[in-house]
Amino acid sequence: MIATLLFAVFIITMLLGVPIGASLGLAGAAAIALANAEAPWFGLLAVPQNFYAGLGKYPLLAIPMFVLVGSIFDRSGVAQRLVNFAIALVGRGPGMLPLVAICVAMFLGGISGSGPANAAAVGAVMIAAMNRAGYPASYSASVVGAAAATDILIPPSVAFIVYSVLVPGASVPALFAAGMVPGVLAGIALIVPAVWMARKHGMGQLESSLPRPPLLKSFIEAIWGLAAPVLILGGMRMGWFTPTEAAVVAVFYGLFVGLFVHRTMTLRDLFPILKESGELSAVILLVVSLAGIFAFSLSTLGVIDPITKAIVNSGLGEYGVLALLILMLITVGMFLDGVSIFLIFVPLLWPIVQHYNWDPVWFGVLLTLKVALGQFTPPLAVNLMVSCRIAKVRMEETVRWVGPMLLAMGLVMVAVIIWPELALWLPRVLGY
Repeated sequence: MIATLLFAVFIITMLLGVPIGASLGLAGAAAIALANAEAPWFGLLAVPQNFYAGLGKYPLLAIPMFVLVGSIFDRSGVAQRLVNFAIALVGRGPGMLPLVAICVAMFLGGISGSGPANAAAVGAVMIAAMNRAGYPASYSASVVGAAAATDILIPPSVAFIVYSVLVPGASVPALFAAGMVPGVLAGIALIVPAVWMARKHGMGQLESSLPRPPLLKSFIEAIWGLAAPVLILGGMRMGWFTPTEAAVVAVFYGLFVGLFVHRTMTLRDLFPILKESGELSAVILLVVSLAGIFAFSLSTLGVIDPITKAIVNSGLGEYGVLALLILMLITVGMFLDGVSIFLIFVPLLWPIVQHYNWDPVWFGVLLTLKVALGQFTPPLAVNLMVSCRIAKVRMEETVRWVGPMLLAMGLVMVAVIIWPELALWLPRVLGY
C-alpha cells in the first residue's frame, strides 16, 4: 500500500508538471508520513536529515566546479580554435564537418563533463558552420546533440561522480578510467552513421569550397585547449590532486586562458558565468538532495527487497535480467534526465548487481552508456534540446537523423556487455 503510494505520488506529480526533484521529495515525504502515522510529527523529522545527508558528500563538490568549467570554456573561445585545428587535420569534404563536430565534442567532454554545456559550446560554433556548408539544420542539431552525449563517458563526468556517491565500491578515479575506452568507441560509433548519412543524402556540397585553416597556425592557437584534459586527467593520475581539486584547477586554468591568453573574456563576463553555472549546479544538487528523501523511503519501507526478489526469481537468467533492466532504462530514459535515473534506480538495482556479482565499475559504465543514449533520445533529450534551440528547429525534425546514431551507440553498449574488459582494462592497468 505505502510502496504503491510512493510511486503513485511521484508519477502523478511529475505528470502534472512538478519538477522531478520536487516530485521525488514529495513522494518520499508522503510515504514517510503514512508509514509513521502514530509517531510524533509523523516521522517527518527524517526529511531534513536525509535532505542534508543526500547533499553532504565530498565528491559532490566537484559537480558545481565542473559545471563552472563548462561555462568558462564555452565563452573562452576554446571550442572555435579546436574546430579550426580539427578541420586543418581532416580537411574539407562531404561529411568532414560532422566528423569534426563529434571529435571536438568528445574532446570538450574531457574538460567540462556537462552534456548541455558541451552541446552549447560545440553547437554555437559547428551548427552555423555546417549550415554555411549546406547541411540541413535538423541534421546539424542531431549530430551535435548526439556528440555531446559522449561527455558523461569521457572523464571528467558528472554522472560518474553521482554514481560513486551512490555506490561506495566504485571510486571516482576508477570510473573515470573505465569510461575512457567506451567513450572513445561511442564517439567512433557516432562518426560512422553521421558521415554515411551526409554522403548518402548529398549534404555539405559547399564544404569543399570553404577554406582550409593552416595546420601550424591552428595548432598553436588550439594548444591551450588541447592541454586542458592533459592537465586535469594527468594531474589526477599523478596524484597531484583529487577529482574535486582537479575541477577547481580546471576553473582557474579556464579563467587564465579566457582572460589572459585568448582575451575573449573580461571581468564583466564573470558575473553571468557564475550566475549561469550557479543556477545549473543548484538544480542538479537540489535533485540529488531531494532524491535522498526518496531513497530513504525506499529502503525503510521495504520496497527494494520485493522488487529485487521478483526480478531475480523471474526465471530470465543473468543475461535476461540484464536485457530487462536495459529495456526498462531505455524506456525511462526517454522521459527522465541522466542524474534523476541514477538517483531513482541505482538504489533499486544495486541488490541485483550484488546478487549476480557484477563488477560495480563495469555496471556503472553500462548504466552511464544507457544514460548517454537517453541524452539524445526524444522526447526528453537534454542535449538535443540545447542543439535544437541553437539550430532553431523542432525536435521532431531530428528523429530521422538521430535513429541511426542511437543504433550505433547501442551497439557499443552491447559490446561492453559482451566484453567487460573494454571498461575494466584501463582501471586495472592504472592500478585503480
